[in-house]
Amino acid sequence: MLNQIETDASTRQFHQPWYFQQTLKEALPVKTTEHRSLAALRTLLERIPFVQVLSAVSHPNRAADAADLVVELRVDGHAHRLICERVANGQPRYARAALHKLRYYLTQQSADATAIFIAPYISPAVQQQCLESGVNYMDLEGNTHLAFRGIFIERHEPHQAVAETRGLKSLFKPKSGQVLRAMLREPSRVWRVAELSAHSGVSLGHVSNVRAALLDRELARASNQGFALRDPDALLDTWRDSYTAPAGQKLRFHTILHGRAFEDAVRSALGVANPVGHAVLASYSAANWICPYARIGMNFFFADESGLRRLQSALKLTSTAKGENVIVTMPKDPSLLTESIEPVPGAICTNLIQTYLDLSIGGERGAEAADFLRQERLSWTR
Repeated sequence: MLNQIETDASTRQFHQPWYFQQTLKEALPVKTTEHRSLAALRTLLERIPFVQVLSAVSHPNRAADAADLVVELRVDGHAHRLICERVANGQPRYARAALHKLRYYLTQQSADATAIFIAPYISPAVQQQCLESGVNYMDLEGNTHLAFRGIFIERHEPHQAVAETRGLKSLFKPKSGQVLRAMLREPSRVWRVAELSAHSGVSLGHVSNVRAALLDRELARASNQGFALRDPDALLDTWRDSYTAPAGQKLRFHTILHGRAFEDAVRSALGVANPVGHAVLASYSAANWICPYARIGMNFFFADESGLRRLQSALKLTSTAKGENVIVTMPKDPSLLTESIEPVPGAICTNLIQTYLDLSIGGERGAEAADFLRQERLSWTR
């Protein structure tokens, strides 16, 4: 183990085998990305018996051609250098810039050197990006890939970082979802923030936040004309993987109607001209009208209070604690009721994106139905 480090305020450098240049204030044990990443890298290297750490020099006020952190090693008697770039945000947009720097730094090295990208969290997509660039990576959640001079360490954590999970939940909140659905309906369109705000019915500020989040994750690209989706499939994959059922009250009912009688009653209830309130088919029930694949004995609807009363009357619904065959969710997000489609007269359904997402969390048959719906109705020309 390394001895406790002491500082020399005049040189601002640690005079120990492990040292790095920084101000005395920076040398205090503050839980910054820089300090935590350095500690994590040190701990990892100290566990390798044939690796000796000679020095580690940080450049907080570096020149454009200086690496963020340079670690000098002796590996099984041979000198080796680690060129590290540490960032506070590991999203693809920032990772790409860091990887570009690391590739440049490597060209400036005369000694054997290995590049390492370090961030608080590195997603699987960015991990792959690193490997394709010939760069090692390490994050503070434990995801690691180090391969140099006979050393190979690879570890993948199954969970997402708390900050990443929170960021994705924010990106796919109801208001953000309205923006994303508008973009997915016209996936090749280039949008100005103001026109997307008007089109989606979401405030300018919220659209700007969605734009920034998409650009950070490289799910969108910006130009002088505005911004557009980079890869609709990647966006939908990300949304699906973090999707949870819409918030709202879930009510369980039983109906004696079935088969054609039930379908006729549904179309009669939903297709009435200028109805009071809203009610729509959802999940499996919507998919059966949009793109049939898997039929189950349960029927699903979204409705507001007036729409619920209309369903109760038309479908002869009775409340039940068990044995239900109709589930009506009263969602907190009103756009789930208003952004509907009508594949067959009277069969008012949740939009394609919402139907796909709800199917994706509907169990094994639901996932299969979601894949079929996506293949048939949600394919985009790249």
